[in-house]
Amino acid sequence: MRRASGVGRARVSRPDPPIDPDAETVMREEAAASAISGADVSLTMPHHATGRSGGAGAYLLGKVGPIVAALAGIVAVWYLVSLVVLSPDRRFLLPPPHEVVANTLGNPNVMGPMLAALGQTVLVALAGLAIAVVLGLAYAVVMSQSVWAERVLYPYAVILQTIPILALVPLIGIWLGYGFPARIVVCVIIALFPMISNTLFGLLSASPAAHDLFTLNKATRWQRLGKLQFPAALPSIFTGLRNAAGLSVIGAIVGDFFFQQGSPGIGGLLRTYTLRLNMDALFMAIILTAVFGVVVFSIFAALDRAVIGRWYGHTAR
Repeated sequence: MRRASGVGRARVSRPDPPIDPDAETVMREEAAASAISGADVSLTMPHHATGRSGGAGAYLLGKVGPIVAALAGIVAVWYLVSLVVLSPDRRFLLPPPHEVVANTLGNPNVMGPMLAALGQTVLVALAGLAIAVVLGLAYAVVMSQSVWAERVLYPYAVILQTIPILALVPLIGIWLGYGFPARIVVCVIIALFPMISNTLFGLLSASPAAHDLFTLNKATRWQRLGKLQFPAALPSIFTGLRNAAGLSVIGAIVGDFFFQQGSPGIGGLLRTYTLRLNMDALFMAIILTAVFGVVVFSIFAALDRAVIGRWYGHTAR
């Protein structure tokens, strides 16, 4: 009986001790780490490190591919209209792209004055943009400080935007002459409103809770403006700056077109080429103005992404 009871005691199984969940997690992590350490190193490397060249190529293709495709489409349509749609006796109205390039880029008598005029237009656009930015910021700041000031001043900004610039050209010419200052004024008038409207919207976009917090801390008007309203307005300010930069190019070309005293701008050359039916030079001047506008817009768009994206943590697309 004692032996049987001993056998019975040997057959009795004791229950396993309870396993601590934290200890079990540690054991699993150690097992996973040991498995990863014996695996191929390339599996643990980031994707951009293993296929860096392929990833960069795909990125460039995604960015540059649509632009190249759009340019190819424009050139194809240009060739189609010039060589197929137009008859040979009317082909001078839209010469093929290769003729435009051959008759302008290879002719220093054409490209020399054109590049000099483009430089003059760049000066007008940059000067007008700088003045428009300063005036727009100041105008918006004044309106943001008082509802009464906004009601009084904002309608004049809208009126200045809605008046056709052609209606103001005679007055500008009579008051300021037909030289460089008149071109800058036209540029400022065209580029001013986006800076005013976007900056005012941004300055007024701070939340009421943030204003209440500044009120509880007895912040002054200037502290509220510099530490609350301007940081909140940065995205809108850069949006207005980007739009104003594109409009400043248009304003500079319009000013060159109507005010031709002094050094001619690209707008003045556009008018001259149109009157002379010099289509090759006219199309090259149009191409240069388009490239200039795209470059200016792209610069300020990149500045917007660099500053605002870093400030607010947005990733570049």
